[in-house]
Amino acid sequence: MKIEVKDNNVDQALRILKRKLQREGFFKILKIKSNYEKPSERKKRERQENIKRSKKIKRMRDYNI
Repeated sequence: MKIEVKDNNVDQALRILKRKLQREGFFKILKIKSNYEKPSERKKRERQENIKRSKKIKRMRDYNI
């Protein structure tokens, strides 16, 4: 990943970097991988994420209709 620093404005470049990392899901993966997660807990978390995602998609469909 490449971020260009313009006019020695490091703060702006840092904000851009953080935004790009967040969009790619880097922080979420880092949080998940930081500690060991039992396989049963991983499956439970993934199920909850799938349910949350499907509810969000359903809400968006209902809202657009």
